[in-house]
Amino acid sequence: MAELQYWVWLSERHSVRPKRRLELLERMGDVRQIYFAEEADYRAVLPELTPGELKNLCDKDLERADRALERCEIDHIQIVTIRDAAYPERLRQTYDPPAVLYVRGRLPQLDDNASVAVVGTRKATPYGLRTAHRLGYELARCGAIVISGLTSGVDAEAAVGALRADGVVIGVLGGAIDAAYGGKLALDVMVRGAVVSEFCPGSGIGKNGFRMRNRVTAGLSQSAVVVEAPERSGALLFAEEAESLGRELFAVPGNADAACSAGTNALLKDGVRPATCAWDILADLAALYPDKLHEDRSPAPEHVERPRMIKPLGPNSKLEVPANLPPLTEPPETGAGFVRVREPMRQKVIDKAPAREYIDLEKQLESLSEPQLKLVTAMTEPAIHVDDLVEKTGLPVHTVLAELTMLQIKGFVRPEPGKRFTLNIKQKQ
Repeated sequence: MAELQYWVWLSERHSVRPKRRLELLERMGDVRQIYFAEEADYRAVLPELTPGELKNLCDKDLERADRALERCEIDHIQIVTIRDAAYPERLRQTYDPPAVLYVRGRLPQLDDNASVAVVGTRKATPYGLRTAHRLGYELARCGAIVISGLTSGVDAEAAVGALRADGVVIGVLGGAIDAAYGGKLALDVMVRGAVVSEFCPGSGIGKNGFRMRNRVTAGLSQSAVVVEAPERSGALLFAEEAESLGRELFAVPGNADAACSAGTNALLKDGVRPATCAWDILADLAALYPDKLHEDRSPAPEHVERPRMIKPLGPNSKLEVPANLPPLTEPPETGAGFVRVREPMRQKVIDKAPAREYIDLEKQLESLSEPQLKLVTAMTEPAIHVDDLVEKTGLPVHTVLAELTMLQIKGFVRPEPGKRFTLNIKQKQ
């Protein structure tokens, strides 16, 4: 634990470029020596360090690192350092990989599988959203891991598509590992794969983290596809990063006069390969993974467009209403072509209906997955330990932790100190 404290401290030296941190590790041996070194030591082993980097390294305060470690323990966040065997080799071999990865969920065996990053604009058109959803679904069906930034628009839709195909997704955050963005999608990704970040819980990296995220997203992938991007877009910055790392880059063609496709069409003019389906991207990788990749032409499920929001109802109202909301009152059923029909009563009237709260509870339980139901059934006593739940249900530890997180979000369980959980449901008398 003491050494992890120093790794977290090093990961929080935001003024020190990632490549400089790795050079310090190579020249000083281990992270403990980096922490206990003084300014003269840093100057001796790495004269290129700037005054700002030296000042950041000479800040030895461990309070933030201790808080982050505590948060990792509570939220079951794994800390993977670049010296660990679990660190993806694909990322380790890049120009300036992060010294530490913070992981929620279970990091898949990335180096043994094909992985494709799907990126694009947040302000995607319906065409871009449908295409991202379909590509994510097809990539997963063909056997690839989908890498996504989880931000709204193209990135999120690709992840949703992959999850609908029961695929594995790795979400890469541009902020702290406990950042709120990603929401329910991030939780779903944790069940089928992992959410990763190079920034510890509570990290205040700011907007610069999203640019830094590009190299991690590209580093975890073998190929990348830009679905939709305007002329000035973060997705184009990602494309530059991916090409600089030697990743094979693809772009989805768009309408010639569509502003959201100006960037992708420009990439195609510059020689980037076009992609209209997943196999366009995976065909070259199939020989490397003959037992993992296979062409699958199963049609993707229909993409359900989320309702667009219109302006608030009034100047002081904060309520937003979906643009496709039907009228508040239906037109009267009168006039030619209308016939009013009364549905006959088929249900028997009973003397006493069951209490509403138990009807609602039954409906809520129907929405739970099989592992979640197993956990709820196994929680026969308050403050039950995670290890006991693993033993009772026979589920893997990572599944139990992921499903408990989902049950907390849904309000079925509440956490207790010491990795214990209590069922948050009244027992029927």
